[in-house]
Amino acid sequence: MEWKHLAFVALGGGFGSALRAYLGFLLRGGIPWGTFLVNVVGCFLIGYLMRALDEDRIGLRFFLLTGFCGGFTTFSAFGSETLALFRDGQLGTGLGNVALTIVCCLAAVAVGHELARG
Repeated sequence: MEWKHLAFVALGGGFGSALRAYLGFLLRGGIPWGTFLVNVVGCFLIGYLMRALDEDRIGLRFFLLTGFCGGFTTFSAFGSETLALFRDGQLGTGLGNVALTIVCCLAAVAVGHELARG
């Protein structure tokens, strides 16, 4: 990996993280819909871009895949928000969050991958 690739990752990650924070602010509430949304959309984008972007466009791949999508999605927030639901006695909501997130994220990757096939 070259230093310029790290710069692409950092720049893309900054944009992705900022957008995630903004959406999380807009969708804040008891159920972590902001985290759910960014993870599903991010999984769709990764599925699509992994197939759509030529492998020789390495800078763009680092910027969009590792940087933007990596900064935009958040497994750590998913984990901590789910734990908070469990600790608040919302076992059903927490389990629903886990199931819905996993199923929808996997489906989103698959749909993105298929749509990129054209």
